[in-house]
Amino acid sequence: MSIADRWRGFVALLDTREPATALATLRIVGGLGAMWMIAEVLPGGLIDLIWVDRDHGGFRSLGDGPWLVSALGGPTPEVVHGLAAATLLTGLLLTLGLLPRLMALLTLQGVLGLAWLNGHTGGSYDPLASNVLWLLVLADSGATAGLSCRLRTGAWTSDRAVPAWPRYLGIVQLVLMYGSTGLQKLSVHWVPGGDLAALYYILQQPTWRRWDMSWVAQVYPLTQAATLSVWCFEVLAPLLLIVYWFRLTRGCSLRWDPRVFFAMFGLGMHLAIAVTMSVGVFGWMSSALYLCLWHPDEWAALGRRLRRARTWREPSASSASAWVTRALGHPPDR
Repeated sequence: MSIADRWRGFVALLDTREPATALATLRIVGGLGAMWMIAEVLPGGLIDLIWVDRDHGGFRSLGDGPWLVSALGGPTPEVVHGLAAATLLTGLLLTLGLLPRLMALLTLQGVLGLAWLNGHTGGSYDPLASNVLWLLVLADSGATAGLSCRLRTGAWTSDRAVPAWPRYLGIVQLVLMYGSTGLQKLSVHWVPGGDLAALYYILQQPTWRRWDMSWVAQVYPLTQAATLSVWCFEVLAPLLLIVYWFRLTRGCSLRWDPRVFFAMFGLGMHLAIAVTMSVGVFGWMSSALYLCLWHPDEWAALGRRLRRARTWREPSASSASAWVTRALGHPPDR
């Protein structure tokens, strides 16, 4: 295949259109996540403590702050409270689907302005949330399931096709997030051949754990197995892109859909983290990107199968993963 043929194929891939269902759902989940980031610091005056300069009642000197905060007058209570309120409002409008691209851009700027005021109080979920919001700036996520759709068509849903490449970027974001994280975990406590004590130590840190986790010492080998499993999952996550490549270029579909196993492990991991650790909206925003793994037609096919399965029976020995794979099916990639 010539370079020109490859280029034409790449252009055709970026020109692919599909129903907006997945992107609309990503918009709703991402908007709620952005609101969560702001709302979780409101109780107890925490917002003043961490985002207001020491000269105005905060606990450390913050300087002029990021460009937006600086332009508004610096990290004073009035500026910080006003920006937080505005970000909550734009996040709500984004979730509801009113001018979603503009609301995503405004919410993104609000989140960046506040989150980067104090580098000691953020986490990895700050850049992840920013990336999700930026995807929503690029995506036509308001084509269905939102106020923009309602105002445009008179209905809450629409079959209008939208560019699919923002969903593709969501998949790339997900696997690169895991892959880069795994490659950064190169200490003896993470890698095979080491003591695999990373998760055990994390669960003993008061800054991460939700409650006393000293009891996990009784099941230390299980934490070692979990450490190894998580590291392997993260390092190997980019291989999922090869699955999409073969499905796209060769029309291949395996008996067991790798995406199902990827999602089962990944979502299960985030659920376990949410139960045992306090990591802000990281798990929520990460889980939002899983919506991009399947084509909207596959989600629609799953919905039809679930509606038909009025008398659902427990999956037999082959397990729930086989049932989910059959339910999602393997329609041609677009």
